[in-house]
Amino acid sequence: MATPAEAVSSWAAPARPPGTLVELLARFPGDEACRRYLAQVRWPGGFACPACSGRQCWWLSDGRLSCSSCRKRISLTAATIFADTKLPLQTWFQAAWLVTNTKNGMSALSLQRALGLRSYESSWLLLHKLRRAMVRLGREPLSGEVEVDESYLGGPTAGARGRGTGKAIVAIAAQSRPEGKIGRIRLALVPDISQQSLHDFCLDAIAPGSVVCTDGLPSYRGLEALGYEHQPTAITGTGSPAHVVMPRVHRVASLLKRWLLGTHQGGMQERQLSFYLDEFVFRFNRRSSRSRGHLFLRLLEQTLQTNPVTGDRIVGGHS
Repeated sequence: MATPAEAVSSWAAPARPPGTLVELLARFPGDEACRRYLAQVRWPGGFACPACSGRQCWWLSDGRLSCSSCRKRISLTAATIFADTKLPLQTWFQAAWLVTNTKNGMSALSLQRALGLRSYESSWLLLHKLRRAMVRLGREPLSGEVEVDESYLGGPTAGARGRGTGKAIVAIAAQSRPEGKIGRIRLALVPDISQQSLHDFCLDAIAPGSVVCTDGLPSYRGLEALGYEHQPTAITGTGSPAHVVMPRVHRVASLLKRWLLGTHQGGMQERQLSFYLDEFVFRFNRRSSRSRGHLFLRLLEQTLQTNPVTGDRIVGGHS
């Protein structure tokens, strides 16, 4: 049996996100309240049918919407990160709130305990699905003056030699702000420190026309041909340590390592590492957000724009 939904004239944009956990629990006591909020997040200007652009709809008893013009039935969770979930939407909302409102995030074990989930696997998969929603499609590249460097995570392979041998290589780009401050950042795992790998990272992370500041690693040569103004500094010739010459990227690398060890105890496999980097970037780039509730809303918005991913693909380290 269908019940009328709010008409477009009365379909309000998402209300102010909850400011406390108590408010979250009061506003979303069950899945129906969660679905209605997701509808407001998906269509803040009022319902618009994806098939015919109709502006009126009904709620169906199974939680879907039915367009009053073409009768298309629309699931709010299909083709999103919530697709085929066995967990209540209320649990997803609580997880998104805890992840965005805990200063350093949460490990899967901490989240399992906080939500009372029966299995560690459920908590681990839930967190990894949320991490996949933390990368906003079409995000703007960094611009202006940007420091770029590499950092190494993990222990060395026994008997191996050479720069970063046996470790995961993370490329770091950090916008320069006055007085040594850091703007937005981008991180990515790279297979090696070859010119091809580091140039590809710059092209993905930094807008052409930007000033790219690097150390004297030969792999960074040729950035001018890609449309950048390149300012290399040979660290060994400056008389200053690397963290003084390029303070921003070294600060980011230090914070990243402390976060991985402090929140996650370093307990992640390399094939999953890129998704932990995504979470770190999401958190760092929103560290000055006017409210933690705003981060919760932003993450919900991005869950609706993120394609489904199966547990097998998550375990295999795929998007």
